[in-house]
Amino acid sequence: MPVYSNYIDDESRLSGKCFNSGKEIVIGDLHAEYSLYLKNIPTPSQGDQPVSLIYLPLTVNEKMLGVITVQSFSKNAFSAYHLYMLRTIAVYAAIALENADSFNKLTLTVDSLQQTQKQLIESEKMASLGELTAGIAHEIQNPLNFVNNFSEVNTELIEEMQQEIDKGNFAGAKEISNDIKENEKKINHHGKRAGDIVKGMLQHSRNSSAAAKELTDINKLADEYLRLAYHGLRAKDKSFNATMKTDFDQHIGNINIIPQDIGRVILNLITNAFYVVDEKKKSGIMSYEPTVFVSTKKVNNTIEISVKDNGNGIPQKVMDKIFQPFYTTKPTGKGTGLGLSLSYDIIKAHGGEIKVENKEQEGAAFIIILPV
Repeated sequence: MPVYSNYIDDESRLSGKCFNSGKEIVIGDLHAEYSLYLKNIPTPSQGDQPVSLIYLPLTVNEKMLGVITVQSFSKNAFSAYHLYMLRTIAVYAAIALENADSFNKLTLTVDSLQQTQKQLIESEKMASLGELTAGIAHEIQNPLNFVNNFSEVNTELIEEMQQEIDKGNFAGAKEISNDIKENEKKINHHGKRAGDIVKGMLQHSRNSSAAAKELTDINKLADEYLRLAYHGLRAKDKSFNATMKTDFDQHIGNINIIPQDIGRVILNLITNAFYVVDEKKKSGIMSYEPTVFVSTKKVNNTIEISVKDNGNGIPQKVMDKIFQPFYTTKPTGKGTGLGLSLSYDIIKAHGGEIKVENKEQEGAAFIIILPV
């Protein structure tokens, strides 16, 4: 029989009756039995008129999904066995349709969640960049001050050198030129320093999914983010202060990492450490000195980067939750709950792990372990 289509809820057709009532329709002779269901025998959309028909509703948990039908041009073509088999098929067809619908909805939900995740990651990345902004401004200001100062000194020295040349004192002029040369080296050094800071900021804001690993001085990276985080917090809160201690293993050398990603992790751990020691200080404990200790060391075929604080530590009851997305111990508005979760994922992607050493009331240490 040719393929045709009708509206599923059309009450003038048997399919619509079955769909709207949710009841089975079994007819062995259409001309003799149609009046039980319809006022008139419907005209076929195409082809001849079947006379044996079965319509079964497709339902799952009382939810109507559609109708399944078998039809024949012969009278009383279907036995009780045929009806039983069709009922079985209808049950599985309804489940399949429901699963297909659920799968489509789940796919849409997953796509939406993935898009939301990308947006949240981008928001977290830009939030951490915002934390750095004040520190970056402070760090850039120092080398720029050196550049300006040495440039002014060189301008004066050039005038003095010209005067010595006019006098014919070439030895004096040569001595002054050597001073100018040394100052130019200092200008170049501090200019590169400012350039490195800007490069680090650009790397931090870059899309890391397209970034490649590169040989990186992990000691320099950790030290830079320590100072940027500290000066960033100082710029936001003049009352903030903490002792910074470092112990970098000078035998590590360069390691192959995505620097903006590992830098983001280090920044997050350091910022968290500064937050907890500042909170402990604000609690009014006498003689308390807030301290954050950052260290690196090579252990066999791994590199360990440790960020340790002397805050209040992490309550034991939440230790299992700290790497979960959206979990945070900070007050509302102080944290997204994504920092440690993203840090965990970044380190895993590098083939490493993050360990936590914790003592309540005494502090915590987050230890990044990376393979080399």
